[in-house]
Amino acid sequence: MQKMIYGNDIGHSLRFMMEQDPAFRTVAYFSMEIGLKSSIPTYSGGLGVLAGDILKSAADLGVPIVGVTLLYRKGYFRQSFEDCLQKALPVEWDPEKQLALLPHEVTVMIEGRIVKVRAWCLELQGRTGFTVPIYFLDTDVEGNSPADRELTWYLYGGDERYRLCQEIILGSGGLRMLRDLGYSNIDDYHLNEGHAAFLALELIREMGYENYDRVREKGIFTTHTPVSAGHDHFSWDLINRVMDGSMAARLRRMMPTEDVSMTEIALRYSRYINGVS
Repeated sequence: MQKMIYGNDIGHSLRFMMEQDPAFRTVAYFSMEIGLKSSIPTYSGGLGVLAGDILKSAADLGVPIVGVTLLYRKGYFRQSFEDCLQKALPVEWDPEKQLALLPHEVTVMIEGRIVKVRAWCLELQGRTGFTVPIYFLDTDVEGNSPADRELTWYLYGGDERYRLCQEIILGSGGLRMLRDLGYSNIDDYHLNEGHAAFLALELIREMGYENYDRVREKGIFTTHTPVSAGHDHFSWDLINRVMDGSMAARLRRMMPTEDVSMTEIALRYSRYINGVS
């Protein structure tokens, strides 16, 4: 039973109880990177800083939102110079000093293997004391293969396969984690860029594969750049090798295109779309 913690008045106490109930949260914000502070190096630049600012503002304003991203144990990179040339070094940090490890665990299928995903949590507190939980997904879990444990180590690291694996973890694994944590009343899923667009595929699977319009009603999409390098594309050959077979087949029916554009998935399955100028 939830223990009631009394504040200065009954209103404060009731709000605290509501905040602790996952059913209170109606918005989920998914972003490949979230920048909260320099000691949590899970961001590379503007995309992550904006995501962090949105969640900080939500905490200040009392918006019933929850954030989802990945835990990058080695961050983006740390810049150094040698003989006038830039060197990119991994960023080492200890999540245990910044975040709380949760007991919850979900799985995703990657290349025919079951990959375990766990979550770390940060309670972001606003000016009035209202809190926004942010979950950092992590595959560095005992029982996963050494390669699978590294899937959430690097932000924007590795090749196309590595990126595809991360985006399966973020979109599909992220929604599964929210469900396991008890978030059953989410009305709006906000995708900060297309990296989490497989969330739409997971929602369709969850709803029985036939509710495209219902998924679209729940989607909100923010895109940040018209530059092609900012929009992930994956070949069907890679999709079929990495993704679960039934999910790949469903994706093919959703996206009868030459390749898979994460931005196009997000555009097709969102009711509201905006851009960062």
